[in-house]
Amino acid sequence: MALQFTVDNALYHSYTDALSEVRYTISRSGAYTCCSLVLLGAGLDYYLYPHEFLRFTLARILCCALILCLVAMLGTKWGRPKVQWLTPVWLLFPQIMIAWMIYVTDGSSSIYYIGLTFAIYALGIVMAFGVWQNVIFGILTFSLYIAACIFHPDWVEMRSDFIAHSLFLVMSIAISMFFSFYNERARFMLFRLKAEVAEKNTQLEITNQNLAEIKGQMLQQEKMASIGTLAAGLLHEVNNPVNYCLMAVGVAMEDPMVKTNEPLKECLVDAQHGMQRIQHIVSDLKIFAYRPSETERSEADFMLERAVNSSLRLVGHETKGITITRDIPQDSLVHGDEAAVVGVLINLFSNAALALRKVSRTQPAIHVSAVWHADRLRVTVQDNGPGIAPENLSRVFEPFFTTRAVGQGLGLGLSISYGVIARHGGTLRAESAMGEWTRMIFDLPRAT
Repeated sequence: MALQFTVDNALYHSYTDALSEVRYTISRSGAYTCCSLVLLGAGLDYYLYPHEFLRFTLARILCCALILCLVAMLGTKWGRPKVQWLTPVWLLFPQIMIAWMIYVTDGSSSIYYIGLTFAIYALGIVMAFGVWQNVIFGILTFSLYIAACIFHPDWVEMRSDFIAHSLFLVMSIAISMFFSFYNERARFMLFRLKAEVAEKNTQLEITNQNLAEIKGQMLQQEKMASIGTLAAGLLHEVNNPVNYCLMAVGVAMEDPMVKTNEPLKECLVDAQHGMQRIQHIVSDLKIFAYRPSETERSEADFMLERAVNSSLRLVGHETKGITITRDIPQDSLVHGDEAAVVGVLINLFSNAALALRKVSRTQPAIHVSAVWHADRLRVTVQDNGPGIAPENLSRVFEPFFTTRAVGQGLGLGLSISYGVIARHGGTLRAESAMGEWTRMIFDLPRAT
């Protein structure tokens, strides 16, 4: 008559493991309660059978000692897995004591038979034990009662009391079994419901995380679309006057007067370099902002060094005063979405610059390095800033997680960057030593 449901084996094993802990706790608390009731019963002995008070008191103390010894065994490695069967065993100690008291007092007429029902109801209703434990415990209890009555000297005169009390005990056993079966059924259904709720909550968390990532990507795409439109307009509107300026500077530099006037020549060279820088910035901005749709997305081979140069030019206003060094191999040709990788690098450089501004480093620095590992280029961006707290290190890639002040960021940059690198078949991870440095590492596939 054990649990008769068709259930998943893993779920049922989880249920039995959890129930074992509950049974252990209930068994211990029940044992202490039982010992208290057994000792309090000495008052009943003194009132009903004063001449047996000493002997009954010693029996009660011995019974409690045996119960506590067995409960102590439940806490061991040997006893813990056997709690389901050891608990009915210690419950038999007071049953044996009560049966003996019935035998030495009034037999089937003794009021002590009521004490037998207490343990029967306790095991079936209060304690979280199965039907078979209640069946076996009920049979043993009833057998003890029969033996105590049959071997009593006045057994013949007390048979009517025996029948009435036996019926009451049998009814108690039946009630205990009934409650035990439905309590076990209810416990399992409640456990299964909790497991389903936990599973739904897990699925909901995953869904919320996916929605947050999608929302972040949509915000990023909207932002990039706006920047792309702006960059396209800038390229058209700025290129023409910049070209005119470059042409005018070039003509001016050919003038014989300029060739003999070194300060003027230097001014014209600086102006020429400034115009060329404007051209580079607008061109880089257009590359960074361009985002083809999923249907027209096409990856290509590109030099990582070029992507690093573009991203550094675009964050030049943020990295002023910071020493930037690089160690990139000459062969840095990788395959992927160049604009997306530029976006990742911009995010990493911006975060590093922001972190460096928070601390007073005498020599703030960012180092970019790349090393080939098999067919993937491992890229590292490291700064000597304040580092990331250990409790935040595992959360930096969560959508909307940020340690910045309100209004200074949505906490989407690293989450989106993580997705970009994952789309390239790689991983983006963070390493840090608090107060010393932070290192961001990702990898890209070799050009096909």
